[in-house]
Order: sequence, then structure tokens, then C-alpha cells
Amino acid sequence: MEYFTIFEHSRLPKELLHVIVILILAWLLMGVSRKLLRMFRNYMNTRSDSAEETKRIETLARVFRYISTVVISLVAGMLALSELGISIAPILGAAGVVGIAIGFGAQSLVKDYFNGFFLLLENQIRQGDVVEVCDKGGLVEDITLRYVCLRDYEGNVHYIPNGLITTVTNKSRGYAYAVIDVSIAYSENIDEVCKIMREVATQLRSSEAFTSKILDDIDIAGVQDWADSAIVIRCRFKTVTLEQWGVRREFLRRLKESFDAHGIEIPYNHMDLTIYAGQDKQGSAPAFRLEIQDKSV
Repeated sequence: MEYFTIFEHSRLPKELLHVIVILILAWLLMGVSRKLLRMFRNYMNTRSDSAEETKRIETLARVFRYISTVVISLVAGMLALSELGISIAPILGAAGVVGIAIGFGAQSLVKDYFNGFFLLLENQIRQGDVVEVCDKGGLVEDITLRYVCLRDYEGNVHYIPNGLITTVTNKSRGYAYAVIDVSIAYSENIDEVCKIMREVATQLRSSEAFTSKILDDIDIAGVQDWADSAIVIRCRFKTVTLEQWGVRREFLRRLKESFDAHGIEIPYNHMDLTIYAGQDKQGSAPAFRLEIQDKSV
């Protein structure tokens, strides 16, 4: 009250003092709302049972913080205009008329907000997920009611409006599978190769670096395809989310070393070059014929 008394006896206009008070209260209210959201987020994190719920809580907290900031700013702005003697009724009426006119041209923007709301409500995308939307894939760095921000493996950042998202492929839910196709020569024994694959998989899962990343033993589906130069055997590992690529790379590296140790032949394409020497039809000059054949080992 002492501060308000000082303001009243100052030379500043009364309306300007009211505007300053409104702005101060809005700033304080923003701080209180952020603190309450932070407390609520921490409380919910202590009650969450998994990392999946934690990521959803973090995503919703960011969106609610953005919404509260926008609402408080709009209300404070309208009150400040009223104190300055600017009637907000015509502004609101004009905004309604202009909004109708703009609405016909801003249908995509409205669609973005509606789609973004349901993406968050249905828990389809969260910050920290690895997803694929609109033929773009990457890590979700930010998600709002209007767009999703992805960063791909090369570091490129993609901003995708929510209104364009019709299908979401989320690669970080619960668990994942590292699917691997192994090619061997037709001359190799398939049962022996499968035995070696299981031995390598057991060693990989028992290693300290991957024991917590692989959730189950290797699943060998069998012969997947008869390719032109190889028999393709498909297998997979059940892994923790976002670890499927690392498990796949390490398994292929160890399998290559084991194949070399056991003499298992990995097929590859090569060219056979054949040169025939002779004479031309007149028999007066030597003639050469070159044949190139694409074969496989």
C-alpha cells in the first residue's frame, strides 16, 4: 500500500500507473504459473512408473507453459489498453470480422492447432521420441500446437506443420526390433550358419555393454530370400527403444569376424575378364576378343 500511495502522489498520470501495475502483476502471474507448472511436473514425475510417462509429462508441461504465457499476455494487453482509454470492444468486434475473413484463408492454421491438440491428447508424439512423419524422420526436439520440430541423423532440422501429419511412425515406444538380413553363399550349410549366429548373439547379449540393451534372445526367422548370388537369412533382436541400430551394427561386426574364423563364405559380385587371341578372317593380322562376365563368389 505504501508503494501505491507513492505512485498516487507522483507526477505520473494515473492511467500510466495503472498500466505499470497491470504489467507488474502480469509478470508476477507468469512467474507463479511457471512455478506451479514446475511443481506439478515434478510431482507427476515422482509418480510416473516409466520413462514413457516422464517424456509425456515433460511435453505437456512445455505446451501448458506456452498456453499460459499467451493467455496472460493477451489479458494484460487488453486491460492495459482499457486503462489508456482505448476501448477494446471495437477492437474485439473488428477482430471478429477480420477473423472471419482471415479464417477462410487460414484454414490450414486452424487445422494445425486442432491436429496438434489431438497429437498431444492421444500421446502420439512426445519430446525426445524418434518418429517418422511426412517422409521425414528424426528426433523430436520440440512440439507445439502448430508444428513438430525434428532433427535427423545429419543434423538437419525439419519443421512440419501438424496439419500435414496424417500418419505417425513412432520408433521409441516400449521396445524395438533390430531386424538383420545375413547373406551367405549357396554352398554353405544353413544349419551351421544359424548355429554360429546364435553363438554370436549369446556372446553379444552377455557382454557388459549390451546386456541391458537386448531384452530377449535372437529370433531367427529362417531363409528370407533366394537372391541372385546369395541365400538371405533374416533374424531380429528385441531391444530397448532407440538401441536397435547400435545392436545391429555390433552384431554384424562380430558376425563378420566369426564367419572369417569358421570359413563361412560371404558372397560378393565380381567381374571375370576373358581375352581370346587369334587371327582375323584374312589371316593377315592378329585379332583379340574380350568377354566380361558378371559372376558371384
